[in-house]
Amino acid sequence: MTATISPLIAGNWKMNGTRASLDELSALAGMLTSGAAPRAIVVICPPATIVAAAARQGAPSGIVVGGQDCHVEVSGAYTGDIAAGMLADAGAQYVIVGHSERRSGHGETDEQIRMKAIAAIGAGLKPIICIGETEAQREAGDAEAVVASQLAGSVPDAAENHEVNIAYEPIWAIGTGRTPSNEDIAAMHAFIRQKLVDRFGEKGLSIRILYGGSLKPQNAREILSIENVNGGLVGGASLLASDFYTIISAV
Repeated sequence: MTATISPLIAGNWKMNGTRASLDELSALAGMLTSGAAPRAIVVICPPATIVAAAARQGAPSGIVVGGQDCHVEVSGAYTGDIAAGMLADAGAQYVIVGHSERRSGHGETDEQIRMKAIAAIGAGLKPIICIGETEAQREAGDAEAVVASQLAGSVPDAAENHEVNIAYEPIWAIGTGRTPSNEDIAAMHAFIRQKLVDRFGEKGLSIRILYGGSLKPQNAREILSIENVNGGLVGGASLLASDFYTIISAV
């Protein structure tokens, strides 16, 4: 963990959760307020249908809410999509863009993700921009080249003056239970940090780099202690308050 950067732990609920799931949010709130205050910013990214309810429920305990995606446009004839301003209006403060599941399942390009990040910033949201290589790309020795290309294409110039967070997701580790070695994580986060400094100068030293590949209670403390790991983007383990609280506490 880089000491000068306040850590952030974000839970991505993906396509899981109804109003009944807010009971887990209440349980998490109780855990966060019954003991010492968490050292991390705690973000929950639920389905859009319960963003407003989650924002209201999480606010008293300091839990903030994010969206899982947003459209590049402010409004228009885009049936089924959601604008960044709509998420902000519902109480969101963050939004995930470019998650590997959006890149692979919806064919999103770096350019589209960059435009989504710009739209998010325009609406007052803080984007969490996801990048990461596939197993085939890593085995071919292309991991760094892929990540560098995604950073260059997905991160907007506005990151120089606005909060932007990077989430490194080794795609082959998401939902598989497989985790890169600590050395692999450290090397890639150091590589990302250098690329951010090369592009943004001193500002690049303060941009959060989250780790997002099968982060769970069993490995959170070890991974979150690695240099240049400034928090985590958590998938399945964020659905249960007890598991997510353990990860938050690992900070």
